[in-house]
Amino acid sequence: MQISPRRRQEIVDALRRGTVPQQGLDVMAVGLDRFETTIDEELRTVGAGGAQFKAVRGEYGSGKTFFSRWLTERAKAAGFATAEVQISESETPLHKLETVYRRIVDSLSPSFRDVVDGWFFVLDGDAREAGAGDVDAATEELLEKRLAAVSAQAPAFAQVLRAYRRAAAQGDRAQADALLAWLGGQPHVSAAVRRSAGVRGDIDHFQAFGFLQGLLTVLRDSDYQGLVLVLDEVETLQRVRSDIRERSLNALRQLMDEVDGGRFPGLYLLMTGTPAFYDGQQGIQRLAPLAQRLQTDFDDPRFDNPRAVQIRLHGFTPDSLVELGLRVRDIYALGASDPDRINAVVDDAYVALLAGAVAGDLGGRTGVAPRLFLKKLVADVLDRVDQFDDFDPRRDYALTVSDLELTSAERQAAALGRRPDPVGSADDIDLEIDPEV
Repeated sequence: MQISPRRRQEIVDALRRGTVPQQGLDVMAVGLDRFETTIDEELRTVGAGGAQFKAVRGEYGSGKTFFSRWLTERAKAAGFATAEVQISESETPLHKLETVYRRIVDSLSPSFRDVVDGWFFVLDGDAREAGAGDVDAATEELLEKRLAAVSAQAPAFAQVLRAYRRAAAQGDRAQADALLAWLGGQPHVSAAVRRSAGVRGDIDHFQAFGFLQGLLTVLRDSDYQGLVLVLDEVETLQRVRSDIRERSLNALRQLMDEVDGGRFPGLYLLMTGTPAFYDGQQGIQRLAPLAQRLQTDFDDPRFDNPRAVQIRLHGFTPDSLVELGLRVRDIYALGASDPDRINAVVDDAYVALLAGAVAGDLGGRTGVAPRLFLKKLVADVLDRVDQFDDFDPRRDYALTVSDLELTSAERQAAALGRRPDPVGSADDIDLEIDPEV
């Protein structure tokens, strides 16, 4: 297994905390090989000037966050910029597109400043190669030309970019920073700064799409293949007031229509949600046009179509959970003080034993077990084997699971496991209840 020490450490540290690693997910991608060919084809299409919308469905714990980060890591390797936005009623309400745009900029990798500065570097280089006598004037002319389509919808985008470039060239860092903040959707930028660029107020709901179009233009003009944008945990819309939910669903439909209509070349939009969100009456079924766009028939899992607009994750089986544990053990051993001891003490049989024990404590629901299993494997077993020569997990470690360390889905699974006759999840019951009542 080829993996750098830095990536190995990032993976191990994240698993020890019980979180999904930000890097190195390719070496942990158990069961995702069936999506690889299609994802790579779709990324190539987007890189050639197309656009793509993909909806991922899966129960809590099925690996939606892992899948989205695996895809974005793959996209980065192919030359894409990426952004991940967690949808929530308080922090990022989907019906406020200006807030969604701001979160996109906040989470952009590489940073928004690096993207903008890199773009001006490209424009300057193009102006010099064209033999321009006045490079500054030629650069601004190129700016106007390449943002012409954007300016028709959001003229302020080009205006503020010009003002930012001039402030940076004059060494006025504070002014440049404030202009870049406004361009990224930040509120409360001073009126004086806004007047200097000839704009008023903050970016609003109706300008957000224009500014996203501008960001995509700058990215593609800077030799990025495009932007992979993840809208995660969209199922939270089920828990908001009915009027907000309907406005949010309509915003999502509008965004899909704009992608299909060709307004966002270079955008790969990935949305994640639970089956209840896709199929229940408190989710997309409340908006018929959206439900029609996302409709996908699921029957025999063997024949799931990875090219469909909606794809599903099946979660972990006992065998795939063990395979994941073995991969993590092997990654850990690469940086251990005694790799042979790691592999000998934490052998394949013990990894399988621990995986079964954790899944058993969660009511046998293997699909929600990976996070807790990997946390226990790294923090409670591998770390101790690596540090203490006389530690033997078969003799010295007894698995304990506290409710305090569980997510809500894991607590629910554990509670169902303790029942003599589990009857299912509360999420399986579709109630017609309005949160306003």
